[in-house]
Order: sequence, then C-alpha cells, then structure tokens
Amino acid sequence: MQPFAPGISVAMSVYNGERFLAAAIDSVLAQTCPDFEFLVMDDGSTDASPAILADYAARDPRLRVFTRRNRGLIASLNELLALARAPLVARMDADDVCLPDRFEQQARFLGEHAEVGVVGTWTEDIDENGAPYPLHVADHPLDHAGFVAAVVTGALLLCHPAVMFRRDLVRDVGGYHPAFRHCEDLDLWLRLASVTRIANLPQRLLRYRHYSGQVSNRHATEQQINAAISRLAYAERRAGHTDPTVALQVMPPIDDLDRLFARPGTARAVRARVAPALLYSRAALCGDGFPILCRFIREGGRRDGLWRTVVRLTLFGAPLRALRLALLLAATTLNGPRARNDQTLVAQ
Repeated sequence: MQPFAPGISVAMSVYNGERFLAAAIDSVLAQTCPDFEFLVMDDGSTDASPAILADYAARDPRLRVFTRRNRGLIASLNELLALARAPLVARMDADDVCLPDRFEQQARFLGEHAEVGVVGTWTEDIDENGAPYPLHVADHPLDHAGFVAAVVTGALLLCHPAVMFRRDLVRDVGGYHPAFRHCEDLDLWLRLASVTRIANLPQRLLRYRHYSGQVSNRHATEQQINAAISRLAYAERRAGHTDPTVALQVMPPIDDLDRLFARPGTARAVRARVAPALLYSRAALCGDGFPILCRFIREGGRRDGLWRTVVRLTLFGAPLRALRLALLLAATTLNGPRARNDQTLVAQ
C-alpha cells in the first residue's frame, strides 16, 4: 500500500489555547478541500488543550498531534515544517477560524500561478466573542507589486495564519529565523520576496481574532523592535549587501545595532521607528517600551501628540511614568532636542 501523500499540510502550534481551540479545529476539519493532513504541535500546554487535541485526533485520522515541552512558536513552526509531507503548507492559529473554502481557493490559486510562492487572504476581524472588530486599515496587497509597495509604506503585508505557501521554498530560505521573535512571519516574507512572488486573495477567508491575551499585545515592544530590524535586513539584501541578522539566534540590544550593521545611527533610527508605534500599547508604555520612548524624545524625536500619551499613562495606572514623561517633554521643549533622529536608515 502506498503511504498517504496529502496535497496540503496544515501547521498549527498550540500553547494553552483551550478557550478558542475547538472552534479553530472544527473550521479546519470542515474544509471543502479534504486532501490535507492537520499537524498540531502542543507546545507544552498546561491547560485543557492536550485533552481537546486527543479527543479530536481519536475521531479524525487527518489530525496528527505532537507534544513536547514548551519551546516557543518559532521552534514549533520549524518542526512542523520539517514534518510536513505535502508540497503546500497552510498556516493556522489556535484562536482563529477558517471559512470552509479557504484551502480550496488558495490551493487552486497556487496551482494556476506557478510564479507565486505565498498566498494569503483578506480577513474578517473579530473580537474574543466572535463579534465584528472594526479596524481602519487598508486590506492586504493583492499582487507582488503591491506587496513591495506596502513594504515601503509600512502597510500590512500578509496575515500569518491566513497564508498558504510552497513548503520547499520556505525550507530553502531557512524557515523561520529564531532571532525574530514575535515578527518571525514578517522576516520570512521579506526574505521570500527576493526568491518568489507573493499575493493575497481578495476574499475574507479567515476570521482573525483580537483579544487582550494575544502575543501582539503582550509583546508589543519586542515585536516592533524586531520588525524594524527585519526591514533593515531587507534593505541590506536589496542593496546587495550581506544580511548581518541571518545567523543570529537572539537579537542584540538596540544599542548594539550600529556595530551589527556597521553603520552609525542605526540604533537611533530603530528607536525612531519603534517609539511612535508604542504610543497606544498599555503593555509597552507600562513595560519595556517606556525607556525607548524617553530615549527617542531625548534624541530629538517628534513630540506631536505626546502630551496625550501623558494622559494615557495616567489612565493606564502609571502616574509616575506620566509625570516623568511630562517633565521630559517640558524640558526638551525649553532646551531643544540634543540630537536629530535620522529615520532614513530604516527601510520604510
């Protein structure tokens, strides 16, 4: 008997995802395209996730569950990529919901467009209860030219759990790089952009969930820092230079970036990009993003709207930080900036 050779490998990592896990699994198993294996890495969950996964695996042989100690999302995705038997890999997260024809439409598109290596979809944004979650942002770009233009403007590129890609292309570029925690997908898309074309379908084939416990909220500062560095690395590759991040296991502190990229002003440019992106994040302003914001101001960063951030910090329950920011804004207004921020070093 020939071994089963699925057309699609679905890759999903789970860590304490019991709240939304059943809905995510149900949406995958209900796909109109049944030719897939469903690979799930239980990344050391301590809640009911293992029991939920075991129950589903006992009822549907397409579901293959792997369990080990917690190692994080990037390690999980690379392991799932190595385990994938199909030429196409569909990403999925344990808190989102696929529409029934998502895999069918994406697989058909890739079959008809050999030049495209990654295809995402537009999304329907929902809150933790499944209700609409309105976002006032442009939809993801449809073709490769739009993708490259979105890299320049800093617009959205792809929704990670909505993508389907050609397995071997991703393996050939080294998979997900460990240094880019919490923006491992952005780094991967920017590396793939030099070897294949990237597209999105203009159908909303994934219901993408927003809630306070998701990674982008809890790790906003690190995510923004690594995203800025991934764009620097992209610019280096586009210019024909060696990417200094390619072999990193851990990202160095911001102040070491001048040495890493062999260019003075790199660290200051990264702070100039990161600080404005943190102004509405409670986790960042009350955590490790606040020192970056203060340094940005001392280095001459634009202060537009920062007095509103003083109010926001007060509302966030951080009155001492609100006072420190107010005093810093007052001092720099009186004395003028000590240095000019040069944002041209950061690829837009």
